[in-house]
Amino acid sequence: MASLGRRAGSYICSELCGSVLNQRRYSSSRVDWKQLRPMILKRIKSRSKEYPIKRMIPVAEEVVRAREIVTEGVSTLLNVVPVHSCKFCPEVHIGATGHEMKTCHGFKRMIKDRPHKWGPGNLNDILVPAQAFHLKEMFQDEIKHDQRFDFARVPAVLELCHQAGADIPDEILYRIEQLSTAVRGNSQQPAPILPDQLRYIGQRTLDAWESLRLGVTKLLLVYPSKVCEHCSEVHVGPSGHKARMCGVFKFEGWKGMHKWKKAGVDDLVPQKIVWHRRPHDPPVLVDGGRDYYGHAPAVIELCMQVGARVPPKYHCMMKTHGLAPPVQ
Repeated sequence: MASLGRRAGSYICSELCGSVLNQRRYSSSRVDWKQLRPMILKRIKSRSKEYPIKRMIPVAEEVVRAREIVTEGVSTLLNVVPVHSCKFCPEVHIGATGHEMKTCHGFKRMIKDRPHKWGPGNLNDILVPAQAFHLKEMFQDEIKHDQRFDFARVPAVLELCHQAGADIPDEILYRIEQLSTAVRGNSQQPAPILPDQLRYIGQRTLDAWESLRLGVTKLLLVYPSKVCEHCSEVHVGPSGHKARMCGVFKFEGWKGMHKWKKAGVDDLVPQKIVWHRRPHDPPVLVDGGRDYYGHAPAVIELCMQVGARVPPKYHCMMKTHGLAPPVQ
């Protein structure tokens, strides 16, 4: 047994010493980068042949379908459920009467703690648009500042699906003006839709919204996307564009250049967060109960008000079992 142990110890020592000597020999050898450079450049040029990934094409097509269902469903529900948007800030409220909380900060955040001035909401108040440049090829050259008008602007989600291999019709891909001039919320008379039909539309829209965000999350694991750290500009591709369009005034020394970072699902599919009124809250939310009220994404709140079932992951945000504000 002792001889067997000594033999095993000498074997392990020789293996370790041999690996260390090999590492020293490899590290001491110089790499000829002149020979590797053509191979690296060839690898960069041929990487476009690996895209689109065939396994991700069904995911991209499902995202396109889910986005159309969400757009259609929200447009229908806006004819029935009243939506209010502030004229001086991006605040949105879903309900019969706008809340009375003093949370308005103005258009350029010049003021604070002011009451909102409500007006009728539209589709873009619920589905916040996020646009990106439409690229001809995924690995094309970077867009220069003087080339910014040579490329069309399309929704960032559709651009991601286009690069992922989804076949998107032009009437859907370039439908930008229709999204911004769609149904104007409660400015029209409510459509005669039965409660069961409304509940079905709301549940279908909510499920499509969850499928949309899940599909975008999967695509972002494979396809690169960038977002600016100082503004909401999104670029779908391996590197950001060079167009100087960053509009944050305190970064004027950058000459409008974007500072890119990796984009997430909230950058391509923004969630408009609104106040959520629970059954034990007052009919009109007041400023004194701000710490007690819950929140919810605008699409979830809109579908919930017509009877859709909310996924349990939103219950914490909505403070479903939270306390009611004290009676004044």
